Amino acid sequence: MKKRSLLAWIVFACFYSCALPEENLLLETKFLRLEIDATGNVVAMTEALSGINQLYTDKKSPLLSIGYGGEILAPEAARMDPVNKAIILGYGNTGIELTVQYEAKDTHINFELVGPNPDQAIDYVIWGPFLSTLGKAVGETVGVVQGEDFALGIQALNIKTLGGYPTNPDDTEPAYDIFASNSLVDVSDSIKVLYRGQTARKTDFGSKIQAYTRDRGADRIIPVWNHDKYVVPAFDDGGIIGSKIALFGSKPSEVLDLIGTIELEEGLPHPEINGEWAKLSPEATASYLIMSFGVDDMDKALEVTKKAGLRYLYHGDPFETWGHFKLSEKSFPENWQSMKQLVEQAEAEGIHLGVHTLSNFISTNDPYVTPSPDQRLASVGGSILTQSIDATATEIPLESPVFFNQMENNNLHTILLGGELIRYEKVSSEAPWKLLNCERGAFGTSAAAHSEGDTLSKLMDHGYRVFLSDVDLSTEIATTIAEFCNATGIGQISFDGLEGNWANGMGQYSRQLFVQTWYDHLKPELQGEIINDASNPGHFFWHISTRMNWGEPWYAGFRESQTQYRLMNQDYFDRNFMPNMLGWFSLSAETSLMDVEWLLARAAGFDAGFALSTSYKSLESNGHSEQILDKIRIWEKARMSGAFEEEKKDFLKDIDKEFVLEEAGDNQWHLSEVYGNVYTLFNKEKQPGEPHYHAIDFANNLREQPLQFSITSVGKGNISQLKLELNNFVHIEIPIELKEGNIFVYERGDSAVLYDKNWNEIRRIELDGSKLNIPMGNQQLRLELEGEANAVGKVELKVLGEKVLITGKREIKK
Repeated sequence: MKKRSLLAWIVFACFYSCALPEENLLLETKFLRLEIDATGNVVAMTEALSGINQLYTDKKSPLLSIGYGGEILAPEAARMDPVNKAIILGYGNTGIELTVQYEAKDTHINFELVGPNPDQAIDYVIWGPFLSTLGKAVGETVGVVQGEDFALGIQALNIKTLGGYPTNPDDTEPAYDIFASNSLVDVSDSIKVLYRGQTARKTDFGSKIQAYTRDRGADRIIPVWNHDKYVVPAFDDGGIIGSKIALFGSKPSEVLDLIGTIELEEGLPHPEINGEWAKLSPEATASYLIMSFGVDDMDKALEVTKKAGLRYLYHGDPFETWGHFKLSEKSFPENWQSMKQLVEQAEAEGIHLGVHTLSNFISTNDPYVTPSPDQRLASVGGSILTQSIDATATEIPLESPVFFNQMENNNLHTILLGGELIRYEKVSSEAPWKLLNCERGAFGTSAAAHSEGDTLSKLMDHGYRVFLSDVDLSTEIATTIAEFCNATGIGQISFDGLEGNWANGMGQYSRQLFVQTWYDHLKPELQGEIINDASNPGHFFWHISTRMNWGEPWYAGFRESQTQYRLMNQDYFDRNFMPNMLGWFSLSAETSLMDVEWLLARAAGFDAGFALSTSYKSLESNGHSEQILDKIRIWEKARMSGAFEEEKKDFLKDIDKEFVLEEAGDNQWHLSEVYGNVYTLFNKEKQPGEPHYHAIDFANNLREQPLQFSITSVGKGNISQLKLELNNFVHIEIPIELKEGNIFVYERGDSAVLYDKNWNEIRRIELDGSKLNIPMGNQQLRLELEGEANAVGKVELKVLGEKVLITGKREIKK
C-alpha cells in the first residue's frame, strides 16, 4: 500500500511539474473570456467589452472537483492539450486523472467529462462552484447571476448533469429562506422554499454557479424523504463520464435570447407556441378557468369560458384513477375518446382544454395496485419471512424491522409480499420481529400463503394516501401521460406532485427524468403547443416547462391567501427568466367584483396570468358573476394585447391600490385609479353627551363626482338605519335593515342596491343622488349606524381618479 502511494505521488509530481511551464488556457466567446490555470482552477471570468474580471478571486473556483473517499477534492494540476481541445486534470496523490474536453463558441463554452473511467470509485463530480462578484439577481433554478451590466450563467447540457450541488445524498435540493427583493413585500418576512434549486446561490461576496453528476452504478442505503434508511437501487446512465455543461456571459438584457440559442445549438428542448419560443410567447402567461366539465355540460363550460374572454378551460380532477389515468366514467363515458371529442368541440370554438395530474402518485384503486399489485411500486426496503404463513395469519414474522418501523412518512402501512398487499399496524418492539395486527389482501388483492425466505417489501407512500413508483414504473407512467395527450389533443397539463419521484431516491434527477420522458413521447407537433407547468420547477426541465403557476386560494380570503408567497414568486420568475403567473384564486358565491378587479390589476402590473377556480353552483349563486366574467374579459384582452406600459405597471403591482378598467373603443381602454378607504364602525353604547356619529375625513383632488360607498354588515346584530352627513350640510337618512352579510352599495344615480352576501340583489333603495356629488377638495363625512347593540358595519369609500387612455400594442394570436 505504501509503495502504491509513493508511486502515485511520483506520477503526480511529474505530472504537476510538466504542467507548470504551460500558459493558462484562455477561452473566449463574444462576451466572455474564461481563463484556467495550471492547477485546474478558473482564474478569470472577464467581461469581454469592459475587461472587468467578475470572478471572486479570494477563494478558488475549480473547473471540476470530485467526491472521493468521503471528501471533495479539487484538482491540483492541469495539463492543456490544445490539439484535442482537452484539459487533463490531476487530483493530488490519488492518482486520478480526468479528461475534460472543451469547445468555445460565439455564445458559450462547453465542457464535457470524456474519460477515462477511473479505477477508483468517484462518488460524483462537481463543476465549480464558480464564484462571482455578481449578486444583484440570482436565478437559483435557471443558473444565471446578474450584476448591473453583466450576467454569468451555467447550463447543464444533458439530463444526468444536475444543476446545483450534491448537498443531500438523495439529490433533493435543500430548503432555504428567500427574501423578496420586491419593494411591495415586507422584506422582514421570508418563506422557506423547497425544490427550486441551487444551480445559482447568493453568497456574502456575490454569488456562485454550479452543477454536478453522481455515479449511480451501485445500490445505496441513504436517508430519503423522512426515512433514515432507504434502499436506492443502482441506475445505469453511464456514470460521471458524459457530464457536460455550458458557461456563458452576456448583458442581462440578452440572457434569455442567449439561452434560447444554446438550446438550439446543443439539442436541448426548445418548445414553441404558435411558432414563437415559449419563454418569449405572451401565450405562456395565458390565464385559465378551472372548472369541471364532461359530456353532459361541455356547452355550458365553454360558454362560461368565452364570457370570461379566456382561451383555456382546465379540469382540476378529471381522473378516476392515477397511474393508468382512467377518466371519470360519469363525465367521460368512453374514457380518453370522450375527452378527445370534447377537445375537438372546444378547439372549434377557440378554446383549449387542460387537465390536472398528480404525476407518479398511484391511487389505491388503480390497476397498478389492485387486484394484482405491480412489482415496480416504490419500496423503502425489504426483508424476508422467517417462517411460512397461511392466508389468514395476522402476524408476519420477518428477519429485520429496519425498513418497516420508520413511521414518520408511513401513511398506508403497506407491504408487498408476492402478489398480495398487506397492511400492518406496527412492528413488534423486540425480536423475534413481527408485523402486528395485519390486514390481509388489502386494497382488493388476494390473501395467499407464503413460504419461509420469501421477500417482503415496505412500500413507499404519500400523505395523499397513494403509492409511488420506481424508476421503471415512473417511465411507464410518464409515457402513459404522453399517450393521453397524444390521443386527446389537450392543450394544457400540470404536473402536480412531481416530488413523488423522490421515491426513486434520486431527487431532482427523478423529477427531470419524468418530465423529459413525457416530453420525448409527445407527438412533435404537440411538444410546444401543450402549455405545461409543475408545482416545483427544476434546472433541466426549465427548458421544457412553459411556466410555474402556484399559489393556492384555500387558506384565507380572496386577497389574503398566500399573497406574500405570490408576490415573492414574481421576483423568483423575474430572476429565473420565467413567465409570470399569480397562482390559483377561487371565484366563490361571495367573491366581489372589487376583489376580482383587484386581482386583474395585479395581473396587468406583473403581466402575469392566473387561474380562477369556480363551479356552476358558485356562478349561479353569485349575483355579480356576469359582471365578474366580463371584467376578466376586458382586463385580460388589454393585458394580452400589451396595452399596459411599464410606467403604469409599477402602480398596478401595488396590492394596496385599486383600479377599474373600461372599454373605450376598438383595442382601447380607460384605466382609472380608485382612491378609497375602509373603515369599521361599531354601534357601541354611547356615554351621555358623546357624539353618536363616526367622523371620516377624506379628499377628492380630481373632479366633482358621486361619492361611491358600500356598507357591509359584519356583526351579529342587525343594522336598522344609516345616517349620512356630508360636509356639515347634506343630510341623508336611509331606513333599511342590514342582516349579517348584507351589503348596501351606492355608486351613482338616484338609487342604491341592497345585496345578500352572495351579491344577489334584494332590492333597490331610492336616494337623491344630487346630494351625494362631492366637490374637489377635502371632505367631511359623518356616518351613524343604528340597530342592535352588537351591530358592526364595514364601510368602504371610493373616489375615481382620472381616466387614462391605453391602447393595445400587439395582436392576440388565436
